Amino acid sequence: MNNTLITFVVLYLLGTLAIGVWAGTRIKNTTDFAIAGRRLPLIMVVTTTFATWFGAETVMGIPAKFVQSGLNAVVEDPFGAGTCLILVGLFFATKLYKMNLLTIGDFYRQRFGRGIEVFCSMAIILSYLGWVAAQITALGVVFSVLTNGAMSEVTGMVVGTLAVLVYVVIGGFLAVAWTDFIQMIVLVVGMSIIAIFASDLAGGASNVIALAQNKELFKFLPAPTFTEIAFFVGAALTMMLGSIPQQDVFQRVMSAKDQNTARNGAVIGGVSYILFAFVPMFIVASAVVVMGESALSLAKDDYQRLLPTFVLTKMPLIMQILFFGALLSAIKSTSSATLLAPSTSFVENILKNLRPGMKDKEQLFAMRATIVVFTGVVLAYAIAMKGTSIYDLVSSAYQVTLVGAFVPLVMGLYWKRATTQGAILSVAAGIAVWVAFFPQVGGEELSKLFPGQLAGLAAAFVGMIAGSLLPQVLKNRHEHTSHLVPGASV
Repeated sequence: MNNTLITFVVLYLLGTLAIGVWAGTRIKNTTDFAIAGRRLPLIMVVTTTFATWFGAETVMGIPAKFVQSGLNAVVEDPFGAGTCLILVGLFFATKLYKMNLLTIGDFYRQRFGRGIEVFCSMAIILSYLGWVAAQITALGVVFSVLTNGAMSEVTGMVVGTLAVLVYVVIGGFLAVAWTDFIQMIVLVVGMSIIAIFASDLAGGASNVIALAQNKELFKFLPAPTFTEIAFFVGAALTMMLGSIPQQDVFQRVMSAKDQNTARNGAVIGGVSYILFAFVPMFIVASAVVVMGESALSLAKDDYQRLLPTFVLTKMPLIMQILFFGALLSAIKSTSSATLLAPSTSFVENILKNLRPGMKDKEQLFAMRATIVVFTGVVLAYAIAMKGTSIYDLVSSAYQVTLVGAFVPLVMGLYWKRATTQGAILSVAAGIAVWVAFFPQVGGEELSKLFPGQLAGLAAAFVGMIAGSLLPQVLKNRHEHTSHLVPGASV
């Protein structure tokens, strides 16, 4: 039975590789490679934005946190993450689409100059380490479980990463968009059928809902204390706002055929993500009903194996095939774009500043080469971080962009008086205050009282406003004083 399951998984992986090779034949320039030539219809923009977040943590990380601590513990993802896409559609997609940019870093260059472009691009690139490492970690777990331990998690990480790497390097974002389209169909159909089957095993949806109510899992709001509310808001905003200045989100929205498609695709994708994220939560709650305390123990000690174990031990072969097809779809759809995004940003916003005058073919080659190098770095990082929670790897990834890149983006788009000096002070203040909360630099007590990322975000706004307005205020005061003093030069 296990051999049959493995055979289906291998065939599925080969199918996605074939799509990548096909997409590679249609790549003519960097625009095709980075944003699919800005030609995607609404349905593909919806599936690819939905796929932005529906990865390993949605299937394995979020449900485990939910059954342990309830909805309050998952405010960051899916609620914050899904709202991010909705906000992108409502307030950012149209404005950025009109600018005809290749990367989000191009906006920082046009609005604030090359210094902010390079720094924000570096922050964005670094933020992908944790995000991609989470997907690679999950691939290792999947292949280890599939082979009943015959393949180690580290070997599974390498095999899974190579399977994704090939079609991304060959086909770029066009391959990502097409595989996302197919993989999201597999994901939605597969997870929906499994949820129905899991409900039957649990004796009906009413039993699952009763369990959630008895354990108070539907409790969402924090305790009414300043500290609890602050950490709740900080967690929500980390992915809600910190993910907005991200290249993978930008790529998926900007690949649309027109600005209306870009806007609507992001909003529909975000709403769909929040709603469908409840499906794996329901499945894991069903597992707790069926498996009892052993499921809760797995959720606490080795949650990455809870769902695979439930499916492999309690469900027939066809359900196992559907589950692993859906799980691999989720992981591969997220990891493919998150390998492509930082590599595109590096070439467009850093390498081109070091090597001006690069031809389009040279940029295309550099993007592909950078993907390979970045993949190697992230794979090494994932192996080194083995044992770290997938959810924690993901949530920590977006604090740096929240405090360092979000404010220059939103103020640059919506505040005409924002200046380069303001952007520099915003980035410096946001990062400095955020770092001051690190236990490693003596901020352990501070970090217990207030979330560092929220303090950094507030400092970034203050820095932007002060840095933009103070020079003008000082200049006006100097001119006024000079006008009043006889003989002074104006």
